[in-house]
Amino acid sequence: MNNTPQQRENLGMWLGLLGVVFFGLTLPMTRLATGTVDAPQMSPWFVTWARAALAGGLSLVYLVAVRAPWPLAAQRGPLYLSLAGNVIGYPLLLGWALRHVTASHAAVITALLPLATAAAAAWLMQQRARLGFWVFAALGSALVAVYSVLRAAQMGHGFGLTWADMLLVGAVVAASLGYVAGAKVTASMGAEKVISWVCVMALPLTLPGAWLTWPEQTIAPISWLALLYVGVFSMWAGFFAWFRGLSLGGPLRVSQLQLLQPFISILAAMPLLGESLDAMTLGFALLVVATVFMGRRMANTPKSN
Repeated sequence: MNNTPQQRENLGMWLGLLGVVFFGLTLPMTRLATGTVDAPQMSPWFVTWARAALAGGLSLVYLVAVRAPWPLAAQRGPLYLSLAGNVIGYPLLLGWALRHVTASHAAVITALLPLATAAAAAWLMQQRARLGFWVFAALGSALVAVYSVLRAAQMGHGFGLTWADMLLVGAVVAASLGYVAGAKVTASMGAEKVISWVCVMALPLTLPGAWLTWPEQTIAPISWLALLYVGVFSMWAGFFAWFRGLSLGGPLRVSQLQLLQPFISILAAMPLLGESLDAMTLGFALLVVATVFMGRRMANTPKSN
């Protein structure tokens, strides 16, 4: 029996929420995998290569099962750009940063990702946006900078951006550029095939990279489980749930669920990492998410001529 439009929309919302939960757990799981400066586990290099290799293996099975055609020559350029940003740049920079800052701290910085993606789309795909969008983008960036400075001072590092914060900003930029590159070929390939081909095309790098950076020291079992999570769910299955949710529930409705992601990261870090919820982190997370919400509304309604 066919589902009604309302049932399809509800299913889309639930799948979208599932995808956001998968992505929200990425920060604490990555920190569990890499460990901290005082108690290191896996190298961020190994986590980057290994998680992508896991996703690449699953993607290869999927593409063979659905008999997906090889990407056309015109599609390979955007796929390689997405590979550079989403397979290598984002997880590597995030992994190094999370050795130095808490997952809750990183959640505030990376909350700018939806706004950064919209800005990258406006720039690279020549999509016009209203002045208000750029105002909120600047405001969100300023809030993140203020939070970083205040947190650094609170931790005794003086007033200024820490190296870890710069890595997180770099991760946001890398991911946003990768998302926009992938979006260029999504209409012709299908979202699930885009992320799968990106992971498969990365295998010549990720398989030897994982082998060369394999940990020499004993790794805690929880760190191996965390690596399995980011490889299977953060890098692969989460995209399937997210893109299918967008398709069934509608992009305008389902995409708003992404605003919950930083709060899922913050809440998950409490039981997984023993982090505490402080008022400053929660307050800045709320403010940044508010600017993302308003900025995306402006981005979706470009000013007419």
